[in-house]
This record gives sequence, C-alpha cells and structure tokens, in this order.
Amino acid sequence: MLSRLARPCFQQASTVHKNFLSNAKNWAVRKGQSTIAAEAALKQGASIAAKEGTTATSRVVGWWMAGCAGMCVGAVVLGGVTRLTESGLSMTDWQLLGRPPPSNEEDWLVEFEKYKQSPEFKWKNFDITIEQFKFIWYMEWGHRMWGRTIGAVFFLPAGVMWAKGMFNSAMKKRVGAAGTLLLFQGLLGWYMVKSGLDHNNFLGPSDVPRVSQYRLAAHLSSAVILYSVLFWNAKSILKPALEFDPSKITPQLVKFRKWTMSCKALAFITLVSGAFVAGLDAGLVYNSFPKFADRWIPEDILDHSPVLRNITENPTTVQFNHRVLGTTTLAVLSFTAFQAQRLPLPQRMKTAALLMGCMGWMQVALGVSTLLLYVPVPVAAAHQSGALATLSLAMWLSHETQYLKMAKKLVK
Repeated sequence: MLSRLARPCFQQASTVHKNFLSNAKNWAVRKGQSTIAAEAALKQGASIAAKEGTTATSRVVGWWMAGCAGMCVGAVVLGGVTRLTESGLSMTDWQLLGRPPPSNEEDWLVEFEKYKQSPEFKWKNFDITIEQFKFIWYMEWGHRMWGRTIGAVFFLPAGVMWAKGMFNSAMKKRVGAAGTLLLFQGLLGWYMVKSGLDHNNFLGPSDVPRVSQYRLAAHLSSAVILYSVLFWNAKSILKPALEFDPSKITPQLVKFRKWTMSCKALAFITLVSGAFVAGLDAGLVYNSFPKFADRWIPEDILDHSPVLRNITENPTTVQFNHRVLGTTTLAVLSFTAFQAQRLPLPQRMKTAALLMGCMGWMQVALGVSTLLLYVPVPVAAAHQSGALATLSLAMWLSHETQYLKMAKKLVK
C-alpha cells in the first residue's frame, strides 16, 4: 500500500529545484557572467537538491519522519521531567527490549530492595517510602519505554519503505544516519544512568548521587541532533524551502542567511549548556537576577582548580555561562527577527523569524522565572521544552534560506 501511495504523492520539490536552478542559470547569463559561472551555480543548486533528498521522495516518508521527530520532542520533555523529579536512578538494571512493571506487592518489594543498594538511596533517599519509590520508578520506566516505542515506530516502517524502494539514495543515507543515532541514543542513556549507580563516584564528603553532567549533556545533545535530522528532512519533503528570484537576491539577503545560521548554532549551544545546569543542579545557586546576590560577577566563579574545570564542574560558573549564552542568543534572535521584517523576504520567512524572536523572549522569561522560583518542576519543564521550541523555529528559518547559499556565487 505504501508503494502505491508513493507514486501519486511525489513531492513537488523537484519542480521547485528545477525552476530555481533554471532561473538562476538564465539570470547569470543575462548579467553577462560566463557560462562556467552559471554552470557552477547550477551544480551547487543541484547539490542542495541531492543532499535534501527530496527530488523523488514520497510525502508518506515525510509524514513518517515528522511523526518520529514529534516523538523525539516527547522523549526530551519526558526526560527533562524525569530529571527534575529525580527519578532517573530508580531503575538499577537495563534490558534491551524492556520489561513490564511489577505486577504485585512482592515484585515491588524486590524492586525496592534493588534500589536500596544504590548510592542515591544510601546517601539521599534513605527515608523514601514504597509509594514514593513507585512514582519515581514509573517516571523512569515511562521514559525508557517511550524511547523503545520511538525505536519501533522508526525501524519497522523504515524497513518496509526501504524494501518498497521509497527511499532515494540521498534519503537512504539520512535514514541510516538517523537509525544509527537512535541506537546510540539508547545505549548512551544507560551509560549515563550507570554513572549514578557506581558507589565509587560518590566517595567525597560533599558528593551528591546523580548522573554525570557530561553524560547527561551527551545524552541530551544526541537526542536533539536526532530530532534535528528528522525535522529537517521532514520539512524538506513536506514543505520545501522557498524559491527565490535570483535577480532579486542582494548581498544583504546572503548576509541574512549567515545570521539565521548563527541563531541555530547559538540555540543549540545554549540548550546543551542547560544540560550542565540540570546535571549540577546549578539552578539552585544564586536565585537572583540579574545580579548574583549583590555582585555582577560571583566571587566563587573560579573556585575549582585547574581553572578550566570550572566551566563544566562548578555550579556557579555553569549558571553564569548559561546566563551569558542565553542573553547573547536572545540578542541575536531579536536582531535577526528585526532584520527579517525590514528585508524583502517572503511572508513565510518573516513569520518564522518573528515567531523565533518571540520564542526567544518567552524562553528567557521562563528561565528567569525558573531561577527566581527555585526550580519548580512545571516551570522548569516548560523552560527545557522552550529550548527545543526555540531551536525548532531557528531551524525552520534556516531551512527557508537554504537557496541563498547557492545564490551567494551569483551575487559575487
């Protein structure tokens, strides 16, 4: 059935690519550029089309990838709540295909006894009740099973569509990369949890049982990269980038594309910085804004030695860096959104830029609220989700400007 649906639903992106490339070549020739320059522009545009893999890809594939991307959003949100409720170390074992929850009180007691052997119980939750344990256990179990569900929704249809010939060569590479990322993500999750179950990691007098902030940041980063791959390819199929008239492309528009790329990069880096904040509970130090207590620069910002350790291991420094990154990102997002309204851009692109700028302000407001309110779970979860929403809007805007990359040669 999927193969039958593929034929009538072939993406019109192929026509969009061809029209733009033809217009670009004709414009270059009319402007007196050499045939070699025109052909160079044509080849670069063709390369974009090949990389996007949309020239012969069914919309069924696009919707499948969009669905998987949406499920990745759910996993990131659920993972954030799991971390905020300190539920991540409640399950002390890992099985590839998972297992059902305990079915009776005896099974729950067995599970509780396993947890009692963990550093978290020994040093932190020694007074937890069985009912409280059930809550955190179900949180972690739900997060893990959601991840396995994503695996099933991705790999089973991928196998069918691959066998039916619904992927072109470029899309096969993308699907293969996404599948590899998905498998890696699952293994990395357990590798992260193991860091919080090893008693040797918590021998110091002030050590707090929790997962490694490095592994937490890696786990979140890989999830976001997987989401980004799925999001970008789904959009390329379902809503291709806008076609530009080469004769109307100016150096200002080409420069605008660089700003959109900066927005995307800064949104991602700030998001990863937030993982270190979460991993070190850095949101619970200096709950004031904009100053750190009564200082602009906290006095313990370089307490650790060697100095470089402060960047990823000192909660004060981690929070300071996150504030600076957040403020910088907001400034760049706002400037880019403002520029988009001034430039002769299609309305769809102006809308994406405006939404991105508004989301940036909302995200900062959520971050400040999380800090001032001492990290309440609902507000903190909204802040973590907002980071992904901001990145998504930055990717949307960046995707819409991808043809300006080809036009750069023509402008020169």
